[in-house]
Amino acid sequence: MPLSAGRPYMALPGPSMMPDRVLQAMHRPAPDIYAGELHDMVASLIPDLRAVARTSGHVAMYIANGHGVWEAALVNCVAPGEKVLVPTTGAFGHGWAEMARGIGAEVEIIEHGRKTPMDPERLRAALLADKGQRIKAVLAVHVDTSSSVRSDVAALRRVLDEVGHPALLMADCIASLGCDVFEMDAWGVDVMITGSQKGLMVPPGMGFVFFNDRAKAVRRAMSRVSCYWDWAPRAEPGMFSHYFGGTAPTHHLYGLRAALDMIHDEGMAAVWQRHARLARALWTAADCWASEGPFRLNVADPAHRSHAVTAAQVGAPLGDRLREWCRDEAGVTLGVGLRVNDPLDPTGAGYFRFGHMGHVNAHGILGLIGVVEAGLTALEIPHGAGGLAAAVADLARPD
Repeated sequence: MPLSAGRPYMALPGPSMMPDRVLQAMHRPAPDIYAGELHDMVASLIPDLRAVARTSGHVAMYIANGHGVWEAALVNCVAPGEKVLVPTTGAFGHGWAEMARGIGAEVEIIEHGRKTPMDPERLRAALLADKGQRIKAVLAVHVDTSSSVRSDVAALRRVLDEVGHPALLMADCIASLGCDVFEMDAWGVDVMITGSQKGLMVPPGMGFVFFNDRAKAVRRAMSRVSCYWDWAPRAEPGMFSHYFGGTAPTHHLYGLRAALDMIHDEGMAAVWQRHARLARALWTAADCWASEGPFRLNVADPAHRSHAVTAAQVGAPLGDRLREWCRDEAGVTLGVGLRVNDPLDPTGAGYFRFGHMGHVNAHGILGLIGVVEAGLTALEIPHGAGGLAAAVADLARPD
């Protein structure tokens, strides 16, 4: 008899679990978009978004998903025929590179595979080889959601500065913002993008581009930028509709206001620490499961794993079977594996991903671990025992 009745637990790496406080804020009649409280509320979002991104720079809001703000970041800074450099650690680095090709940019990729972070020395070599300094921007995915690899963005800035290369440093923080430590200004990031549906705990549909004065000057020198994606009127709106290039995404904005209130009530340092401790508990359980049998985490070194998402595998077809058991028998939905490029598992049936981002806490993570352990047992997938107990002990340990 399935035990999945009741509220489902979405352990997806986005869209993430939405707090009741966010859902309740959105459950309201349509507001007046021409005057009144909505205008004041939207103005209040800007400093709080900056605080999450750790920047004093500019914010542009879009009615778009992550792919949309990939394009927005590019078209404001890169013209057709100009060159970008893309160090990749998974599917989404390649996705951003493909978006750059779509706007007519020349793309150079530094392929790192799916298990290791970006190597700053390979970036250094590529920049030194760029004798004419044609590279306009470096596109770096902080956490690639497909592989769960987290890279050192600050190290990329150090290399750019040491080489004396003028390229902009752009960071995709769609998976990481509000989960993994990110310091836009301190790390020297010129442009950062994110979406509403992960660490910000709001439904998919809003994207954000943060940019500094250096990137603003690059935009000003562009011969043209398409009207909808132009960040200039959004960051410095002459009238309310300019924030969004038209009608405001009203109910997303109310949800975002509630989510930012929750983040700031907790405090960014505490948010980061919560994600780190819960991720560590999951990895502790995974180490037990991996002691016998085929279970493996994708990233071997914990220092290179995201605190927002963890990619794993048990081999085909067991990955798909485990996901189906967790969903159908216990009401827990795991993420699918994305573009694994594994010749032994071309469909990705052996891979899956744990999302532990945004609205997560100890009992949610322990429930997730317990269900996965039950699934491994029920399906007779060989694994080391005691994962849940090890996670409990890890969370009980004072930090």
